Amino acid sequence: MSKTPQAATVDNHFVGKDSAIRKTYDQLLTELRKLGPIREEPKKTSIHLSGSSALAGVRVRRDYLLLTIKADREWSSSRVHKTERVSANRYHHEIRLAKPADLDAELREWLANAYELSR
Repeated sequence: MSKTPQAATVDNHFVGKDSAIRKTYDQLLTELRKLGPIREEPKKTSIHLSGSSALAGVRVRRDYLLLTIKADREWSSSRVHKTERVSANRYHHEIRLAKPADLDAELREWLANAYELSR
C-alpha cells in the first residue's frame, strides 16, 4: 500500500529541528513584514517568500537556515556562502542563518533590496 504524500507546510519543515532555527525563521518574517506584505509558499524542500513576486527562499537544515536572496548585483561579503548569476541583472546569494541575531543591519538591507526587486 502506498503512502499518500503529505502536503507541504511551513511547520513540517521544522519538525525535529533545533528550536533556535524556528525562532530565526520567525524573526526573518518579522523583518520582511516591516517592508510590506509577505506570502509564505511552502514547497517540498523549501519555503518561498514573496512580495508581489519571489524575493527569497529558505531551506531548513538541522541547525541553520539556508537563505537565498534575490539581488540586482553581486555582493562582496564573507557571509555569502554561494552566489549564482541567474540573468544579466539578477543574482541569487545564499547566506546561512543560525540564530535571530544573524538578522543584522547588513542582512536587513539586503532583504529590503530584494523586496523592492519583487515589486
